[in-house]
Amino acid sequence: MRFLIAPLAVAVMIGTVGMSPADAQKKGEAARVGDRATSRLEREVRHELVMLPYYNVFDNLAFRVEGSTVTLLGQVTRPTLKSDAEHVVKDIEGVERVNNQIEVLPLSPSDDQIRMAAYRSIYGSPALNRYAHQAVPSIHIIVKNGNITLEGMVANEGDKNIAGVQANSVPGAFAVKNNLQLEK
Repeated sequence: MRFLIAPLAVAVMIGTVGMSPADAQKKGEAARVGDRATSRLEREVRHELVMLPYYNVFDNLAFRVEGSTVTLLGQVTRPTLKSDAEHVVKDIEGVERVNNQIEVLPLSPSDDQIRMAAYRSIYGSPALNRYAHQAVPSIHIIVKNGNITLEGMVANEGDKNIAGVQANSVPGAFAVKNNLQLEK
């Protein structure tokens, strides 16, 4: 006879060996409540970050939630966006500490030209222009010292590859790193 255990059941059972069934159930319930709180906190942090007024396609904001601590990651073109991100996340209920590791990209007219050329190349492509019509376009173009990094989400592998090819065609860019993820 074979037994199949659903992934949720496995997560609830971890760490319950040697406990009474009642204690194991309480621990499982506490884990589910903790998961819901973390999920709520992640949704709120994501919402606050994408609502920042100067967040755009040339910025990349990411975060990690560990308990009541939020670590902010990514790259931005404006120092004020870094501080604004920290301030809005600090105001979220349940956040006790913010570790702001967002990198402010250096000012560079050359990088600005590469950003605009990459934007025109990627979002001007008929296969990718639908991504430009979102409130926050899902393909983020990060340029640092002439190097392009693509961050964000695309619908399929073909779109990821097209974005990489388009970015590689930008004159003046030294290298392209394609970190685009596929939507699930």
